[in-house]
Amino acid sequence: MKKVLVTGGAGYIGSHTVVELFNHGFIPVIVDNFSNSDERVLQGLEDILGFKPILYRSDCADYQSLKDVFQAETPDAVIHFAAFKAVGESTQQPTRYYRNNIDSLLTVLELMEEFQVRDIVFSSSCTVYGQPDELPVSETSKQKDATSPYGYTKQVCERILMDACVARPELRCVLLRYFNPIGAHPSGLIGELPFGIPNNLVPYIAQTAAGIREKLVIHGNDYQTADGTCIRDYIHVCDLAMAHVRALEWIDLQTCACEAFNLGQGQGNSVKEVIDTFISVNNVPVRFEIGPRRTGDVEQVWADATKAQRVLNWKTEKSLAAALQDTWRWQQHLSK
Repeated sequence: MKKVLVTGGAGYIGSHTVVELFNHGFIPVIVDNFSNSDERVLQGLEDILGFKPILYRSDCADYQSLKDVFQAETPDAVIHFAAFKAVGESTQQPTRYYRNNIDSLLTVLELMEEFQVRDIVFSSSCTVYGQPDELPVSETSKQKDATSPYGYTKQVCERILMDACVARPELRCVLLRYFNPIGAHPSGLIGELPFGIPNNLVPYIAQTAAGIREKLVIHGNDYQTADGTCIRDYIHVCDLAMAHVRALEWIDLQTCACEAFNLGQGQGNSVKEVIDTFISVNNVPVRFEIGPRRTGDVEQVWADATKAQRVLNWKTEKSLAAALQDTWRWQQHLSK
């Protein structure tokens, strides 16, 4: 059984990946400083797994603290999630994003070399493409200037990993470019748990439906789309988590690698479509209004995910409706 260090493993995508890793024969080791995650997820993980997962409270940008984890656990691979992730917030706090997102990866890579760990799966993002010239976006699409500091940190981190693979030919790296993760574990025991006011659409919808937020503001309805609202490729977080398992299985068969894969449904849905679907499948009202555009938002983007299907033997299984039902189940669990 291979041991996998999951940095940011108490976060939204990280926690769901911990579940899938265990379900597929890996030993997940969570490293998290809880600066961008909530300790309530630990109870949810314990309830799902039937035991307390291995956990280290450590900042991945702190070399000595993370070195202690490597020494104690001697991992076989790393999945690196630990990063700040809000597009809008990154435009307001760029230096904080650059410091955290880049430093944490550099520290991880330094320790991987020191402890001779070969394999890393990196949590990247479709924001590396900027506003694409053509849709759908494939891995060979030209990367435009990022529209936010968050997106630029992902571009920089990908370049760091590519350079590291050139310098260390034995290194094996997978760059997973997520589109828009939504949903929650079907049990309703773990899900997206943002601090304060949510930066992402779906948790804001759920909190509005639950009466926590007075109303949802749609950031612009004058885009060049069918209903004027932005279009994104929304992917169920459990499908996304499975891609990390497939990436580890694939990378284990390579002598060397640095490959990027898009992870998405392969189709887009507008903000208004997501709201309407949430209302329909959960039979709950959601109050919303139209506001101004938000700095850093791309008009529309969705994935060509055929490479992941062909190479990793991965594809999405869950629908938008299922993701929104699971989101509401998770929100109701939080309200108990």
